[in-house]
Amino acid sequence: MENNIAIYGAYGHTGKFIVSQLLHQGFNPILCGRDKEKLLSYSQQFHNLETKVADINQPNSLDSAFTDSDIIINCAGPYLDTAEPVIQSALRLGKPYIDLSAEQKSVLDIFQKYTDQAKQAKTIIIPAAAFYGGLGDLLSTALTEGWDEIDEINIYIGLDSWHPTKGTRLTGERNHYQRFVFANGQLQPLQASEPIIWNFPKPMETIELIAVPLTEIITISRHLNVKNINTFISLNSIQDIRNAETPEPKPTDEKNRSSQLFCMEVVALNGNKKRNIVAQGKDIYAVTAPLVVEAIKRIIAGKIKKYGVTTIGEIFEATDFLNSLNADDITISQIQESVAD
Repeated sequence: MENNIAIYGAYGHTGKFIVSQLLHQGFNPILCGRDKEKLLSYSQQFHNLETKVADINQPNSLDSAFTDSDIIINCAGPYLDTAEPVIQSALRLGKPYIDLSAEQKSVLDIFQKYTDQAKQAKTIIIPAAAFYGGLGDLLSTALTEGWDEIDEINIYIGLDSWHPTKGTRLTGERNHYQRFVFANGQLQPLQASEPIIWNFPKPMETIELIAVPLTEIITISRHLNVKNINTFISLNSIQDIRNAETPEPKPTDEKNRSSQLFCMEVVALNGNKKRNIVAQGKDIYAVTAPLVVEAIKRIIAGKIKKYGVTTIGEIFEATDFLNSLNADDITISQIQESVAD
């Protein structure tokens, strides 16, 4: 393919997964970031891929780094700090932009500030195209196909552990804003609640979950006609990332994935109808790479539904997108429909 894809934050944990996936798919990654030494060191692992030093506080350096690219991927969090400078550069250059944000406020700000500008420029801005934000959006969109109205979407995320990266810890320290659920057709502050028990398929099985709404609340509510959206995450994984002693993830296979297992089950209710779908795999950071690279392929091929600020579930055919993913990266169940309790 040889399309040039700029990866801002290429030497970060998730950025490396995306660079590897891009090379495997025949793209030409341009490694971008703030640290010249890290860029050069990482580039040497791939016979000296092109590098571009760029700083979010220097707009000209961003424009220079991205000018030869076809698409810009922002892997450098916290997105509360990096998203807007990189988006502004993408709009100046007329380049599509994708990021991996799990920060609700960042995504809300992007929709509020750049929707009209991106639409007028006929470019594409996709925030939150990762495991958090993106995968739940795709699953929810595929699950509710054919439903004009949706009473409720609940996303249950089981992780057998969560060894956070430095980026995750930095984001946690920076992201001190109010979290929102979507209730009665509007965003509402998260209220304190008791843990729940959820029975996942094997090997995850029964896990205690707590309400932790992330960017899928924002992405789903932007384009699906749904009254209520909730996200629940396994309590043990939240305890992991709140523990300062929890180490960073370590590679355990040929794809450099950690041993972490995940299971995301989405349940949608519409009157007396109930549907559910399950996604399972290994390493929530690693699985972001095939999601992003599939989005890149579809943008380049023109398989998009709209321009402007959008979501990964809205801009692409969600069912086809999910079906295209490699089973070694993620397995997706068939949709099950039943009568609601």
